[in-house]
Amino acid sequence: MSQNTILAMRSITKEFPGVKALDSVSLEVRTGEIHALVGENGAGKSTLMKVLSGVYPTGTYHGDIEIDNRHQQFHSIKESEQAGVAIIYQELALVKQMTICENIFLGSEIATSGIIHWDRALKATKKILEEVGLDLDPLTRIINLGVGHQQLVEIAKALSKKAKILILDEPTAALTIEETELLMAIIRKLKERGVSCIYISHRLNEVFALADRITVLRDGKTICTRETKELTQKQLIAHMVGRELNQLFPKGHRTPGEVVMHIDHWSVFDEESGDIALRDISLEIRKGEVLGIAGLVGAGRSELLLSLFGVWGKRISGEIRLQGKRLSIKNPHDAIKAGISLVTEDRKRFGLILGMDVEKNITLASLEKIAYNNVIINQNEEVKASRHYVSELAIKTPSIEQLAGNLSGGNQQKVVLSKWLMTEPKVLILDEPTRGIDIGAKSEIYTIINSLVEKGVCVVLVSSELPEILGMCDRVVVMHEGRISGELATTDATQEKIMHLATGS
Repeated sequence: MSQNTILAMRSITKEFPGVKALDSVSLEVRTGEIHALVGENGAGKSTLMKVLSGVYPTGTYHGDIEIDNRHQQFHSIKESEQAGVAIIYQELALVKQMTICENIFLGSEIATSGIIHWDRALKATKKILEEVGLDLDPLTRIINLGVGHQQLVEIAKALSKKAKILILDEPTAALTIEETELLMAIIRKLKERGVSCIYISHRLNEVFALADRITVLRDGKTICTRETKELTQKQLIAHMVGRELNQLFPKGHRTPGEVVMHIDHWSVFDEESGDIALRDISLEIRKGEVLGIAGLVGAGRSELLLSLFGVWGKRISGEIRLQGKRLSIKNPHDAIKAGISLVTEDRKRFGLILGMDVEKNITLASLEKIAYNNVIINQNEEVKASRHYVSELAIKTPSIEQLAGNLSGGNQQKVVLSKWLMTEPKVLILDEPTRGIDIGAKSEIYTIINSLVEKGVCVVLVSSELPEILGMCDRVVVMHEGRISGELATTDATQEKIMHLATGS
């Protein structure tokens, strides 16, 4: 371990029943370094970080950990924190009903004989918040903060524990562009103070913008560690997936056909907020094309999709016509029956039943097709259908009896796609279909999208990643504050033009 190295993990091996999750993995992080840890879902990144953060204690794995040239054995998360390690997960671990101050010192309260010194805690919280650029009242409840501010409170909490090594796992997955830029600026400031950051992300543009060095894991093994400036994005992807992806967005040549779906003067009332959320939206969706919908967070993209599917809002005006027929969609059953399917943004909450197996998740929206008299499920047909889609979409699972919650993110998303493909949709709506999945799985999902379009399925794609919109779509509709602010053909579109419309400029 060199003088400049703060962390050394050597020959870490971790096994679960029937699976070697980590196979002699090594990682070295320097003092004041932003070190990116990348790899496909299932590569072992999260498992390695759980070893480092004490989630998997000493004795459950093989290998050595050194921090500041001292051999470490963590029997709990608390011991890892005491050694200077703090981890911030993608799904934030804050108590929403408690204040910022209460969250920051939860488990490490400033107290004497069981009595908390709130004046000292509030003063300390204010100082820590200033360090991460937050001018907030320490008594503000977490539930009243946006996701970006919550992320910064998590970092403040880590700093209160005197973290020397900060682990950030997909920290920008739910952030806006502005919040992402703020977070990246804070990370750079922490680096200047000598804090080492391990940055885990599927967003390679962020990795190249932030990281000093990059370590690649694949199939539970260390593939390489390189200075960021020595790598191109193409080279990094090849290390991650074990092969070259010559074309990330394999759009091919498409010829859009007739209009299949019309949305005319669609306005929707948000019953929760009491506001009109969508105003006078008109769209045409054509056969043989991918229609992209872009916009900033809060523009109304997801609300539009959910209202068309019959699960959100109260229609004020407008109509939907599919192949010339006017639709009355009051619930998802009406939408599915009409030929509309929706892959939701949050696959774990709304796309899958994680405690149910792959087989039943795939057939869940099409039980009428495999049931006798719509009552008794034909189990042979259920097995046959699920095996077909596992093969067709190359879902990596030991069997169709595997629980959906045990699959990687990319394979979970393929199960969601399978469920909706089995309904044989005329229009397939995809809301952030590649969020939180690795580059290899993204490429496979893009290929699936293309094959569907070639078969005549109309695809509507919502994405916050502008390269994805430009690379996969034929037309782009841009939304701003619940309205359509413009439409562009992707042959003429640029990221700058889309952002110009998205900000209402």
